[in-house]
Amino acid sequence: MLTEERQRYILDQLQQQPIVKLKALMQALGASESTIRRDLCELEDAGKLRRIHGGAERLESAPIEPSVHEKAARYLIEKQRIAQAAVQLVPEHATIFLDAGTTTAQLIPLLKAKNVTVVTTGVDNASALADADITAMILGGKIKSATKATVGAETVAALQQRHFDVAFIGANGIHPKFGLTTPDAEEAVVKQTALTQAHTAVVLADPSKFGEVSFAKIAPLSAATILTTSLAQLSPVFADYPNIQEVQS
Repeated sequence: MLTEERQRYILDQLQQQPIVKLKALMQALGASESTIRRDLCELEDAGKLRRIHGGAERLESAPIEPSVHEKAARYLIEKQRIAQAAVQLVPEHATIFLDAGTTTAQLIPLLKAKNVTVVTTGVDNASALADADITAMILGGKIKSATKATVGAETVAALQQRHFDVAFIGANGIHPKFGLTTPDAEEAVVKQTALTQAHTAVVLADPSKFGEVSFAKIAPLSAATILTTSLAQLSPVFADYPNIQEVQS
C-alpha cells in the first residue's frame, strides 16, 4: 500500500474515533511498526494529528471562528500596545501590507503621521483607512464573512504583483511545532504570499494565540518577527525564539 493510502486511512479512522492504536493500524494496513510510526510522525509534522503513547489522537476541531466584531473587544489593551510598538517599524513613506483583523486594525489611527501607502485585504480595515484619509488599496477577491477578508486566487495573484516594505499579519495560532496557523486554508495562502512579498514581515499576536493550533499553516514560527505582550506568561519554550519580541508598556 502506498504511503498516501496508509495516511489517508489513518486520518479517516481519526474522523470516526478520537484515538487510533498503533497495533490496530499495523493489523488493518498490513504494515510494520516502524512504517506506521513513520506515517504518524509525518502526519503530526503536517499538523493533522497528535502522537500519543501507543498510537495517535485527533486534533480537537477548531471552534467556529468568531466574527470580527466578537474579536474586537478581546484583549483590546494588549492589541493597542502591540500596535504602538508595530508602528515604530514603519519607515516614512513606506508601502505596507495590512492584513485583515482586529489587531492590525489598531495600527490604522497611528499610520497617518507616517505618510504611508497601505494595501489591505480587510474590508473593515479599508473603510477605516479611508475614514482616516490614508492612501490605501483593497485587493479584490471573494470576501470571507467571518473575518471580512478578501481571499482566493484573484487576491493571491494581485499580491504577487506587489512588494511591501513591511507586512503586518495576524494569526490564530502560534505553536513551536506547528508554526503560524489560521482556520481558513484560502486565508492562509493570502498570508503566506504577503509574507514572501515583504522586505520585513511582522506578526501581531496577543498572548491568547500562543500554544494554539488552527487548521491551515501559514509559515514556520521563524518566518517573521512576532510582537506580543507578557512573554513571561507564555510557555518557556517561546523564550528560545529571538524573533518573538515582547512590547514595552
